[in-house]
Amino acid sequence: MTNIKQKFGKRVKELRKNKGFTQEQIAERIGIEPPNISKLEKGTHFPLPENIEKIAKALDVKVVDLFDFEHFSNKNILLKEIHTYLEHADEKEIEFLYKMIYNLSLFKNKYKSNP
Repeated sequence: MTNIKQKFGKRVKELRKNKGFTQEQIAERIGIEPPNISKLEKGTHFPLPENIEKIAKALDVKVVDLFDFEHFSNKNILLKEIHTYLEHADEKEIEFLYKMIYNLSLFKNKYKSNP
């Protein structure tokens, strides 16, 4: 089971990579040593409360966004949640979601073949 330190670290790494920052760049923006970012992202260390705000600012996100890691859930949990959502969706919502998933898969396949 993944603990909160690991989920937090994984989320920071995800946000950092999405923004195109290196660990060194984020460390500099926060005012800590680069190895500490590595430890944080691995989930072996958790930031001091005052650094949580600095991390959010460095990544240009809200503090609450740093704790948004439901998408790291187990595959079976995610599938169950999707199924529950679809059971309650109307026909238009299902059609819309299908089109989104279909187009995302096309994009993913195109990206894989054209790095």
